[in-house]
Amino acid sequence: MKRNRREFAKKTALFGLAGAMMPQLGLAADTPRHAAQNNTRPKVLFFDVNETLLDLTAMKKSVGQVLGNRSDLLPLWFTTMLQYSLVSTVGRQYNDFGVIGAAALQMVAANNGIHLTETQAKEAILGPIRSLPAHPEVKVALEQLKQADYKLVSFTNSSNKGVKTQFENAGLLEFFDERHSVEDIGKFKPHTDTYDWAARKMKVQPSECLLIAAHGWDIAGALWANWRGAFISRPGAQLYPLAPQPEIAAPDLKQIAQQLIALR
Repeated sequence: MKRNRREFAKKTALFGLAGAMMPQLGLAADTPRHAAQNNTRPKVLFFDVNETLLDLTAMKKSVGQVLGNRSDLLPLWFTTMLQYSLVSTVGRQYNDFGVIGAAALQMVAANNGIHLTETQAKEAILGPIRSLPAHPEVKVALEQLKQADYKLVSFTNSSNKGVKTQFENAGLLEFFDERHSVEDIGKFKPHTDTYDWAARKMKVQPSECLLIAAHGWDIAGALWANWRGAFISRPGAQLYPLAPQPEIAAPDLKQIAQQLIALR
C-alpha cells in the first residue's frame, strides 16, 4: 500500500513538473494555435507598409541587378536585413532600416564574390523604394475602410521621412489618420515594446489594435503583444507555425477589408 502511494506521488510530481515546463517549451497541447474569431471592430487598424501596401517589384529588380541577377540571393538579403535589425535592437543600437538594408546587401554580396560599395548598395535600395507603387487593390480597399469609419494608421520599420515620401509618390497619404515609425522608439518590429508603444501613442489598449501585414514575423509579434491580426498572404509570404494564428487571412487587402467592414 505504501509503495503504491510512493509511486503515485512520484508520477504526480513528474506530471506537475512536465505541466509547468510545457508552456516554457511551447508544448502546451491545450493552447489553441488559432485566434478565436472576434466579431467586434478594433478601434485602430495599423498597417505595415512595404509589401503589405506597396509593391516591391522595382526594388527587388534593382537589388537583383547589383547581385549579378541572382534571384536566389534576394530572399537571403531580406532575411539578413531583418536579422541585423533585430541584432541592433537586442544590442540597444539603432540605424535607419534602409542603412541596415544596404549593409546587409554588402554582406550578401561579399559572401558570394560580388564587390559592392556602400554607395552602390544604398542606391540599389533607396532609389526605387521611394517611388514604389501601391498593390492594385490597395487604394480601393483603404477607401472602403475609411468610408466604414475605421481609423487607419501606418506602422513601419522604415523612417518617418521615408514613409511620407513613399505615400506621397504612391498616392496613399490621404487615407491615413496618422503615420508611426519605429524610428521614434529606436527598436524594430517585432520587438514587443514597439507594439506596446504604438498602442500607447493611439491611446488604446493592445486588444483594441489590429495589425494588417504581409509578413508572418510581424503578425507573430503583434499577436504576442496581445494585438489582433490580419495576414495578407502575398506570394512567398507565410505565417510562423509556432505563433498564434491571426483571425483573418486572405490573399489581398480588398478581401481583408470586406471582412473587417462586416464586423460590428
